[in-house]
Amino acid sequence: MQEFDFYLNLKKPTLGLYVRKGAGLPDLADAAQWRLEGTVAETDVPPDVLKGLSANGHAFQELGG
Repeated sequence: MQEFDFYLNLKKPTLGLYVRKGAGLPDLADAAQWRLEGTVAETDVPPDVLKGLSANGHAFQELGG
């Protein structure tokens, strides 16, 4: 089972970002605006987000509502 690192945007705390575990944020110009919240199992990632992860290696998610 895969695991993913989950980050929250410090300027917009309702925006989350999943990346493959250990990948970090090397391609983001604003990487300092993200805080690692922890690691999540593949089974805990919403199916639509998991599709983005599989296709792109990362996926954003709007949190709350």
